[in-house]
Amino acid sequence: MNDVPLIDIRNATVFRGSTRVFRHFNLSIPQHEPVAILGPNGSGKTTLLKLINREIYPVLDDSASVRILGRDRWNVWELRSHIGIVSHDLQANYKNDVTGLDVVLSGFLSSIGVHGLLADRISVSHKDKAFEILEELDATELAARKLKHMSTGQQRRCVLARALVHEPDTLILDEPTAGLDLAAAFDYLERVRKLSAAGRNIVLVSHSLNEIPLEIDRVILLRDGQIVADGPKARVLTEDKLYETFGTRVRVAIIDGYYLAYPAAAKSDVRVVD
Repeated sequence: MNDVPLIDIRNATVFRGSTRVFRHFNLSIPQHEPVAILGPNGSGKTTLLKLINREIYPVLDDSASVRILGRDRWNVWELRSHIGIVSHDLQANYKNDVTGLDVVLSGFLSSIGVHGLLADRISVSHKDKAFEILEELDATELAARKLKHMSTGQQRRCVLARALVHEPDTLILDEPTAGLDLAAAFDYLERVRKLSAAGRNIVLVSHSLNEIPLEIDRVILLRDGQIVADGPKARVLTEDKLYETFGTRVRVAIIDGYYLAYPAAAKSDVRVVD
């Protein structure tokens, strides 16, 4: 299976409701290739995630296909062992009185929380695995704590642990630092880097250059359902291509390998480091 792409989208036309988001869209991402997908709100990022997660499908067409790891169709439960998706929207779906442990355990059921008859499907081995993942993320103290008593960053760690219970090969992170303050954002991104160093592939979906970890070199820019640019970040993250993507002029600084964007009109003495 290692020789087939992680994601292979060919000639796909995709609607969300009555809105056409993609028209004859093409994208291929190999396995084990870290990638960042950047674009403004409405560019198609969320629709792309829903395609990958099998929540929506392209318009039927003999020439169109959306293949994940070489297959057109997946049992969603089986897919979770290959791809885990972590998003701010998923986090927002949980009620405030749910505990951190129940957030993690719900990953085994692909549910929001563990309650009613769902609780009967949770085994001792599930709980052991949940605590193992929480320990890996330095979050065992969150197991018994309710979400309403956690910071946003702590909640995000629980949602990350939820995705990790299946030990997926690839993590897709949607707007990973949305709602986090500076300290929590840096902490979360450092944990992502450790997961990458441990062998998990990272696909980052964002509107911010600042979130791209050093391990990611390939960047895809999206606007209005079309790919503006795709390639190494040194070639893609230019002022002209970012203007074409986001519709506003920016300047780009590279500091210790991190790419930062700031207003083009701003005066700066930032030292750009190649």
